[in-house]
Amino acid sequence: MNRIQQLSFPLVILPLLYCSTLRGQTPVGDTLSAAKSLAGNFISWREHIIDDPVTAGFALSGSDGLVVGDIDGDGLDDVISVHESDSEYDSSSYDPNFTPPPEGHVRIAFASNDHDSWTNITIAESTDAPAPEDVAIADINRDGFLDVVVAAELSHLIYLENPGAAGSRSQTWKRLILPMTEGTGSYIRVFLADFNRDGIPEITAANKGAQRPGPLDYARSTPVSIFQLRGDPLLGSSWRESVLGRYSIPQNAEPVDLDGDGDLDIVIGSRGENRLAWFENIGNDSEIEFAEHAIGINGPSMGGFNLSYADLNGDGRLDIIGAAGNKMAWIEQPENFDDAWNSHPIGDFLPDSITGIEVADIDGDGDIDVISGSYSRGPRTGDGDVDVRDSLGRIGWFENPNKADSSWKRHDISRRKRGMFDKFIARDMDNDGDVDFVSTRGNSAPFDGVFWLEQVRSTQPLKAFMPARELDSAEMPLP
Repeated sequence: MNRIQQLSFPLVILPLLYCSTLRGQTPVGDTLSAAKSLAGNFISWREHIIDDPVTAGFALSGSDGLVVGDIDGDGLDDVISVHESDSEYDSSSYDPNFTPPPEGHVRIAFASNDHDSWTNITIAESTDAPAPEDVAIADINRDGFLDVVVAAELSHLIYLENPGAAGSRSQTWKRLILPMTEGTGSYIRVFLADFNRDGIPEITAANKGAQRPGPLDYARSTPVSIFQLRGDPLLGSSWRESVLGRYSIPQNAEPVDLDGDGDLDIVIGSRGENRLAWFENIGNDSEIEFAEHAIGINGPSMGGFNLSYADLNGDGRLDIIGAAGNKMAWIEQPENFDDAWNSHPIGDFLPDSITGIEVADIDGDGDIDVISGSYSRGPRTGDGDVDVRDSLGRIGWFENPNKADSSWKRHDISRRKRGMFDKFIARDMDNDGDVDFVSTRGNSAPFDGVFWLEQVRSTQPLKAFMPARELDSAEMPLP
């Protein structure tokens, strides 16, 4: 089915998809997959649309953050996503009093027993969610239903309260913009975690200062904070901010039990300083307290926007997987907290970038593999004048060699002229026993939105990628 309809995107769609090659090369998605499962079956991928402009009925674009959880209590995992309309405005031109207001959207795709049938709604938009970049879920008011917190890149953090099973799809979600965050900068990541184990989750977030930082933003420091709740979450007076530290363009504040002691620590990343640090949880069941540790890397440094965690070398300690420059690497947690973390290469997508990252045992051989996406640097609303040597939108995965400090094998899935694949979540969406992935796609209007990649196993090799649309941004070969 052709999923293109007349929407308010300033472009002309041309039938370019999968119909041509460059210099005789085969586009990545049309290449026969050589990847194999442990049982010897070939692994390829089929795209399924969850949400997009056709589903939404308006010009949904700039799809970014993503989480999965049972919002309505029916036992099925729903998909919560944010869409920042990133071709409409940026911080150099944004005015809070601008009319019409910015067109960011927070969306929920409610699941059904059919993994290709979703009910999509918008729970926040416009000035409530200007350029929403990330989203987190937890039962904040302790009523048994998952609530939502969104990081808006143009402005603030906003709490959205789940109306419950009967109203989550049909009623307005009550909301509060956390007053201490309003108009104070740019929030790019947000997380929810219970650090003192009192049953009430805290918010962690990094304020990077400006949506598109300039030289002056690199020269100043902005906070990574914890927001603690005492009372009704719909009252601004119930929230208290505690600053963990201040950094040059901080872009992460991720809860993870890094030291394996049973409580949650926090890993932060700084773009301006191009480094990581972590905060060790040294508090108790009544007080939240942290001790900061540097993460000194013996090898290429990391800015830490998207990170994943796994014990890749089997020593019982979590290692960190992330982008190191234009490549992907994993850094080995040392036995002593403050020793250097040794860096080991995984691979790259050059000339494409490394953006979204997720770890999972993709081929079923018992070790951890890594899927990743890239960020196209050309126009966002048309394919434009780009070629195979430019940074394009790619999806691929890296096969663990079973000894993680040796050479990983890359398997390319798709490479389009346009695409930003910022987030992947591993799930067996079709209950067939292998790992699939839920993801968002931006930089591709009118093809932005939410989709899932079905892992297909076959006795004969198939094309690496089977698209959901007849027309799309042009599939490209490798350079």
